[in-house]
Amino acid sequence: MGIFLSVVLPVICVFAIGFAVQKWQNLDLKPISTVAVYVMTPALVFRTFYESDVDIQYLYMVIFSIILFFALIIINKIYARLMRYPSSLESGLILSTAFMNTGNYGAPIILFAYGEAGFAYAVSFLVFQSIMMNFFGVYYAARGGTGIKTAVKAVLAMPATYAFILALSLKASGLSIPGNLFQTVDIIAEATIPTVMIILGMQLARIEWGSFDWGKISYATVLRLLVSPLIAWLITLILPVNDLLAKVLIVSAAMPSAAMMVIYSVQFDTKPKLVSSITFVSTILSIFTLTVLLIILG
Repeated sequence: MGIFLSVVLPVICVFAIGFAVQKWQNLDLKPISTVAVYVMTPALVFRTFYESDVDIQYLYMVIFSIILFFALIIINKIYARLMRYPSSLESGLILSTAFMNTGNYGAPIILFAYGEAGFAYAVSFLVFQSIMMNFFGVYYAARGGTGIKTAVKAVLAMPATYAFILALSLKASGLSIPGNLFQTVDIIAEATIPTVMIILGMQLARIEWGSFDWGKISYATVLRLLVSPLIAWLITLILPVNDLLAKVLIVSAAMPSAAMMVIYSVQFDTKPKLVSSITFVSTILSIFTLTVLLIILG
């Protein structure tokens, strides 16, 4: 009950605000999602990498993320091939299952469960996940709606890609940006996560509840909340990670679908209703699955 009241409930309340605003005003999400993707996310990526220190644990997280990501991709591709789904639907399922909500949901829960030491790992994992989302998330979102060539162009055109490169270049060279300029970046970065959460709530408000495709939602939710942490557990048995990092990675892998993928699905028109509904259902059910997982891990 403590996790629900102190961590999960505030997140759900922000979603509810976006939901209520959309029901009240019926706003166009395209301009809002454009600002989030092309302005706010690059600021968050730059700030995170500009302030982060890279060590051996970070390397393990990179390896873990790559293995988990491609394992989920392969599962989705096999399933889509068996079900004879078109590439747009395959991309929608990948967006919903291969990217987890490690930021506005995962990091606070890990802080509550494992303290500051666990939270430090969670933030580092979040950094790499954000890069994965900007590269592969945009690729699959754009590919599903407008073709592979457009997807590649979209990946190369994403400002977050260059924010990542710039941040690492500055750290490697030992250069720093002026304090007032960094404050500007910091202000924008701080607004990113709540904005994404509100956009998710707004997108949920546009879903026609009677049109839920429960077959696809059930598949994606089971893969995201149950299969993903099981794969993560197997990976941690192979990698030389300590117990705390293993727990953080497993819990992170059990998070619901990433809210950022809702923005990308809207931006590139890749099954936005399906992605939003899977995100909604997996977020609600994760309240129970995460509680059980945290009890098991201890």
